[in-house]
Amino acid sequence: MARRREQVLDAAIEVLGGEGSRRLTYQAVDGAAGVPTGTTSNYFRNRAALIEGIVAHLQVLERRDWEAFTAGVAPAGHPELAAALAAFVRHAVGPARVRTAARFALFLESPGRPELRAPLGRGRQAVLEWSTEWARHCGSAAPERHGRLLLDYVDGVVLRQLAFPEGAFAPEEEIRELVGRLLG
Repeated sequence: MARRREQVLDAAIEVLGGEGSRRLTYQAVDGAAGVPTGTTSNYFRNRAALIEGIVAHLQVLERRDWEAFTAGVAPAGHPELAAALAAFVRHAVGPARVRTAARFALFLESPGRPELRAPLGRGRQAVLEWSTEWARHCGSAAPERHGRLLLDYVDGVVLRQLAFPEGAFAPEEEIRELVGRLLG
């Protein structure tokens, strides 16, 4: 039963991230999940419950991905930090593209749904703690501020690439310059 619920939530993330919030319907999720009609509504009685389920599931998936990504990363200097950030950006707009787009769709949903702000904020806070720690390891005089600036920049680059994909996307040079100027 728990596996079927996860299957529905995975499909809901695919629909939300791939087709947008307007296409997030029970029928679309059932179809994407390959489950009988009505399955999604059995788990989530209304759209608000489905969105809350997506937020919670997305948090678990992204935290697992982020922990795996950061497990082998301990930037000791500007070049390593820039390389790690660029690798994360490439992952977010590549293999994790749909999941990333779903997260941004939820960000846009949060002004009208204040109850989403706390869980979305917790996810952002976890990533902010890592970026702050990385800035500290790289000698930042203001690691909290610099960690936030780096994270905001990364979010902006990712959003730009999602909205206006560049075929020859290469974020490394810009990220190296930013890290060098910010922390140098």
